[in-house]
Amino acid sequence: MASPHPHIPVGLSTASVYPEGAAAAFEMAAELGYDGVEVMVWADPISQSAGALRALADHHGLDIVSIHAPTLLLTQRVLSADPWGKIDGSIELAQQVGAPTVVLHPPFRWQQAYARGFADGVAEREHGSGITLAVENMFPWAARGRQVQAYLPHWDPVPQPYDHVTIDLSHTATARSDAMQMVLDLGDRLSHIHLADGMLTTLKDDHLVPGRGTQPCAEVLQHLTTSGFSGAVVLEVGTRRRPQEREADLRESLDFARRHLGQLADEPSATATESVS
Repeated sequence: MASPHPHIPVGLSTASVYPEGAAAAFEMAAELGYDGVEVMVWADPISQSAGALRALADHHGLDIVSIHAPTLLLTQRVLSADPWGKIDGSIELAQQVGAPTVVLHPPFRWQQAYARGFADGVAEREHGSGITLAVENMFPWAARGRQVQAYLPHWDPVPQPYDHVTIDLSHTATARSDAMQMVLDLGDRLSHIHLADGMLTTLKDDHLVPGRGTQPCAEVLQHLTTSGFSGAVVLEVGTRRRPQEREADLRESLDFARRHLGQLADEPSATATESVS
């Protein structure tokens, strides 16, 4: 039997088909049976267009579960050159497409003015918009054999005063964080999951298929089913280096999520199988 727990939507991040665009992500998400899509806003014009995104969602019968603000290094000019302009544009996009959540990264260390008012600015915009702004955990950068603090006020959102947080299970590996403890410490502040895996033998942000690394992906998902979690689980898996394996990897990722969220029907027993054969 399927799980009696409330259904937690499982989405596919458009980043999982990079360098393909949003249209390819919606098509693959629908084909594989995902519940929805998280749109990473970047140079792809479709990712910035509410009308185009609504058309894709309607055509494929999918929800847009979240918008990922263009706060990456490679998206510094997307939507706006001003960091708050990026957040405001992402909130507006989320409102227009019906996405309940915007995922955003903490400021880079050179964005000091932005960082000083970041927590207050996030809270003000969240309360004024009705959109959940879930700040994502990041990791220290490695430079010349030492760790560098690349984010302000910090890469770890747990001790920060954010009302809502995204936990990325590839970033926890890169940061050498205790992912399960972070989840427990956050309690109901945990609003969104980026499901991927990572290795402790490298400082790379691997975004592996869940189950292929060292992170407690299964344990985290199982915890969500009994913790009152009301957000979405989004697969953010790197497939750029293995495009020929993309479909298989994303199918495996979805199966992993559904299995550990208790969303797959039990396999028929041998007795039941024999009785109908």
